[in-house]
Amino acid sequence: MSQKRAIFQEVESDRREQSEQAGGLIDRARPGARGALRVWLIVLFALVVVMIAVGGLTRLTDSGLSITEWRPVTGAVPPLSDADWQAEFELYQQIPEFQLQNRDMTLDDFKTIYWWEWGHRQLGRVIGLVWLVGFAGFALTRRLPPGWTGRLLLLGALGGLQGAVGWWMVSSGLGGEMLDVASYRLAVHLGLAFVILGAIAWFVMRLGRPEAALLQARRAREARLFGMSTGLLHLTFLQILLGALVAGIDAGRGYTDWPLMAGGFLPPDLFQLSPWWRNFFEDDGLVQFMHRMVAYVLFVFGLVVWRVSRRSGNGATRTAFDWMAVILFGQVVLGIVTVMSSAPWHLAILHQLGAVALWVLILRARFFAQYPLPQSVRGRG
Repeated sequence: MSQKRAIFQEVESDRREQSEQAGGLIDRARPGARGALRVWLIVLFALVVVMIAVGGLTRLTDSGLSITEWRPVTGAVPPLSDADWQAEFELYQQIPEFQLQNRDMTLDDFKTIYWWEWGHRQLGRVIGLVWLVGFAGFALTRRLPPGWTGRLLLLGALGGLQGAVGWWMVSSGLGGEMLDVASYRLAVHLGLAFVILGAIAWFVMRLGRPEAALLQARRAREARLFGMSTGLLHLTFLQILLGALVAGIDAGRGYTDWPLMAGGFLPPDLFQLSPWWRNFFEDDGLVQFMHRMVAYVLFVFGLVVWRVSRRSGNGATRTAFDWMAVILFGQVVLGIVTVMSSAPWHLAILHQLGAVALWVLILRARFFAQYPLPQSVRGRG
């Protein structure tokens, strides 16, 4: 009997070893792919952040309408001769922005705004090329981890859609009597940029830990904190869209007192535009008022979420929400300073980058609520 028991023990030991090996296949499958994929996505993330900043500066310098044609391929080559520059300038002279606002602009002045818009579009081409080369390389070498092909194709599709939305936005300012692009189209353009940035950030965080570790961590997810941080993320996205409306009509420069607006709680002369719904997009007083009110709600709700996070038993999760709260407070203060300073370009772009930081930190805190980091018993409390 003792001999039989030994044989059974050996069989059971072999089964356990095989089971452990099978369970570890998730971690060991294509180990280099996850790391390399993560580096590639981090590069894309950095490029999108730069793209958002350059897009903001393009808007603040009133350069967005300097290129009046959408040429995805040939447009990569800038004017190379005096004749080319003159032809581009003549195209710009036909749109309302020049005819109603910039009739005194010289060719040298035009070149300045042209380079801003050309750089913005060129950066978009670079991002598309980096995605295409990276995705093709991983796919052709069969180094894409299971389940990631669709996610990365989605990133490419969103990038292509962003290019089309960008032209849709620009085209709104090329005819009629508009001096700038339509503010709601600018909001769609910026909102989609943040969606792309958020997706990349989430993918980077997922790739930072093995799939088996994520599956294990999800068992300890903090559902309430995850749900509240999801709501905070949605509210932040709304505020980003409102910020785009503010930038689109220069609403940040109209009312520079705080906490009141022109001496009152509500800005004067509301709903002067017809039809009435245009006021929510084009009335500078109402647009800034909405941006302010949502900022207050966002700040209060952010503090509530942070307070709930203090009850988490995971130190890394608490720290993630701490950083979110710090940036949220800084962003509110920076927004007030920007308005009271009549939104100079350096403060305005810093405020936009603050929105990027807040967006990513909320995503990070939400990720930790969904996939808490492992910690020792000593690290709890």
